[in-house]
Amino acid sequence: MTYSRSTCAFSLEGRVALITGGGRGIGAAIARGFAEAGAAVAVIARTTAEIDRLAAEIEAEGGRAFACTGDVNDLGALPAVVDRTVGALGGLDILVNNAGGGDEWRPFLDTTVAQLEAAFHFNVSVAFELSRLSVPHLLERPGASIINMSSIALLKSARGHIVYDAAKGALHSITRSMAADLGPRIRVNAIMPGATETPALRELLDTRAPAMREQLIDRTRLRRLCAPADIANTAVFLASDAASFITGKYIEVDGGPVDEISQRFPDL
Repeated sequence: MTYSRSTCAFSLEGRVALITGGGRGIGAAIARGFAEAGAAVAVIARTTAEIDRLAAEIEAEGGRAFACTGDVNDLGALPAVVDRTVGALGGLDILVNNAGGGDEWRPFLDTTVAQLEAAFHFNVSVAFELSRLSVPHLLERPGASIINMSSIALLKSARGHIVYDAAKGALHSITRSMAADLGPRIRVNAIMPGATETPALRELLDTRAPAMREQLIDRTRLRRLCAPADIANTAVFLASDAASFITGKYIEVDGGPVDEISQRFPDL
């Protein structure tokens, strides 16, 4: 039997993906992973130099990429993002709502409604509006998919994290509601990354909190931090036909939590 990428269930050959926050870290890794699987990718971020460099890298490897500079926080700019993607790449099959964050820690009594609303806007309103604008194009293509970026933090209850947790919790909830509204023609799922060694986290761990790295590794069953490629591989799976019967789900990519308070038995 002869195998080819175009007939593999994990192939994204001939598909077009739009990825927000695509200039670095997880977003850039997803763009590379999609391109390697055969998709044409559009990446949007405020950092023109980074997305231009990423697009050039993908095209140098034989892929198709479109760099779209923009601030997704500006809801009025989102229609042009979708239109420019469709115009440049010929359609839209996959939307990855990766842009988000605001992972700041502060005491409850120092937290304001303005901070809460800003986090909701960035993490929830932007993803909702970009999805709403993308759906007419996604409906034109078989096997369309939306992937939201949630967080493993929702499985914990940490003090001082209410703004981020509330915003990601809302995105977590609308993922299932969107799956209900958009099925059967569009699948909607979310990825919940664990501590992911993006350049920003690596700098923090290397320069300001080196002891934290070992703590994080010790609390992870697979004894390493998540790599951006781990998230990218999960996104490729969810966007592909291999996940054609999966919608409204949250995929934890965290290396497995360690639940013992103290380790009684050593690793094998």
